[in-house]
Amino acid sequence: MSDTAAPAMPADRPAGHHDHDSGLLKLAVGAIGIVFGDIGTSPIYAFRETFAGHHPLAPDALHIHGVLSLIFWSMMIVVSFKYVTIIMRADNKGEGGSLALLALISRRSGATMRLKTSGIVLLGVFACALFYGDSMITPAISVLSAVEGLTTVQSGFQPFVIPIAVGILVGLFAIQSRGTAKVGALFGPIMLVYFATLAALGIIHIVRDPSIVLATLNPWNAIQFFITDQWRAFLALGSVVLAVTGAEALYADMGHFGRKPIGLSWLVFAMPALMLNYMGQGAMILSLDPVAAAETIENPFFFLASEAYRLPLVILATMATIIASQAVISGAFSVTQQAMQLGFIPRLRILHTSASAAGQIYIPVVNWTLMVMVILLVLFFRNSSNLAAAYGIAVTGAMFIDTCLLSVVLFSLWKWKPWVSIPLLALFFLVDVAYFTANLTKVPAGGWFPLLVGLVIFTMLTTWAKGRKLMIERMNEGSMPVAIFIKSAASSAARVPGTAVFMTTTPDGIPHALLHNLKHNKVLHERVLLLTVKIEDVPFVDPGNRFDLTDLGSGFFRLILRYGFMEETDVPAALTKVEKCGPQFKMMDTSFFLARQTLIASSRPGMALWREGLFAWMLRNAESAMQFFKLPTNRVVELGSQVEI
Repeated sequence: MSDTAAPAMPADRPAGHHDHDSGLLKLAVGAIGIVFGDIGTSPIYAFRETFAGHHPLAPDALHIHGVLSLIFWSMMIVVSFKYVTIIMRADNKGEGGSLALLALISRRSGATMRLKTSGIVLLGVFACALFYGDSMITPAISVLSAVEGLTTVQSGFQPFVIPIAVGILVGLFAIQSRGTAKVGALFGPIMLVYFATLAALGIIHIVRDPSIVLATLNPWNAIQFFITDQWRAFLALGSVVLAVTGAEALYADMGHFGRKPIGLSWLVFAMPALMLNYMGQGAMILSLDPVAAAETIENPFFFLASEAYRLPLVILATMATIIASQAVISGAFSVTQQAMQLGFIPRLRILHTSASAAGQIYIPVVNWTLMVMVILLVLFFRNSSNLAAAYGIAVTGAMFIDTCLLSVVLFSLWKWKPWVSIPLLALFFLVDVAYFTANLTKVPAGGWFPLLVGLVIFTMLTTWAKGRKLMIERMNEGSMPVAIFIKSAASSAARVPGTAVFMTTTPDGIPHALLHNLKHNKVLHERVLLLTVKIEDVPFVDPGNRFDLTDLGSGFFRLILRYGFMEETDVPAALTKVEKCGPQFKMMDTSFFLARQTLIASSRPGMALWREGLFAWMLRNAESAMQFFKLPTNRVVELGSQVEI
């Protein structure tokens, strides 16, 4: 879900065929610089790991042809067919990604199906949790594998690989707060050069053995690989899948570029360049004697280039891995914002790094946590081969969950015929389960890391969602009906000039902050606004549906502000546009009243005591509503209360 330098979608307006084509081409080029960074850097390590990783294979014709065929058909089934052709059609108002798909299913299924789809909701949340594990491993393995290319230039560089990689990563995370608009403008051209280089290096070696192309396209070579080696072929899937990591980014970034530009750039440019490079690596290894092949297979990507061009290739590959890492980091920011708006993560501080592009955000706590974890990964695993053992399980787990969500879409939303959807899903599940189970064999060697990260984050996400629900229920238990309160308070309390805005999580009853204010201050403002901010299950809310205003009488109003889960919740800016609510809102005459809850863990049914403690800690460390809703600090009054959960 990377938002780095993402161009805005073209406006819907009449245009000639030439304008449409040029706009589509521009977006397709932009997608190459952002969407394909992760999958584009896979040739640096995917082919190598299959032969020289933890389950090495002999670099002979049987295995090279079999692996190349597996890579090609995996790209066709997983990326081209599953994501580009099918899943990208399931957009939520143009947005993609697991959370957007989950929100689409929840909204379109209706209340009657929400209990039935609770398992699907948990799967979607777990996919979100797994993404964070992937966002830690991707920068580490990408940058480290590229810097390791220095050893192909001069073996004496080996001691400097880790310090250089750590330095690059620290610099990458350090610049996040400045925004990526200017740097992002270079991403497209650099990735175009990078992909063109991938293709050129591959073609140089393919022309010496053109038969490699037919061997790659022939699925029998993959089948023969399994017939001959069986268990070793199954284990090889754990490395082959590295060639399609980043496939989910195509779906996640759909909101920035659109389905057609991403599909066009994948089928016409990215996939051909990748496959040409993989075939070139295979052809090069087959052209060498056994001793040379065994040495070259340790880093075949960089040996594609002659010695004179190897250092420039290392520099270009390093730039590409930085771009891939940037996309994943930005994706972590975007996923966090979505999860926050959908109620799975407590409010965190969000900084907007661009005045014109709303999607370019920076979340400090996410950035620095990722940096620490990525550097620890580099220092702990030491090289990209060891990291490859940890890589893949989070990606394949997320792909499997996407297929589960797709099954709900096909049957419940799209109403596809069983004779079409069942064989399709069977193919996707077969591939996903094969890759996921093959990656489970990596758990002892490092695969435990993304699973542990996913489990910890999943626990935090579900604890926050459940705790928030319980807290609202407990607070509503003692709420007073609005009509009774207004009838008694409006006539008995003194009224003072100005407007009081009382923030409340539910559009029913009287907020606790209003009751406390009346009890202690014995006054009411001339205009009292009971304000609820609702985050809808859509990325963006139509401005015409933003406000839901109800006149309660005696100067009391209830206002519901609606936002999409990709939008910024700027309450003061929204209030200036409210009509039919008396005089226009002026911040100097408006006071905002917030309730600050102190949680008391209890034995009441709801959550385990340790989860109640975790929820209380998350609530204490969440960003205040004042900052989250962009409220003016000098116009806010916070009133405390205790809540048992």
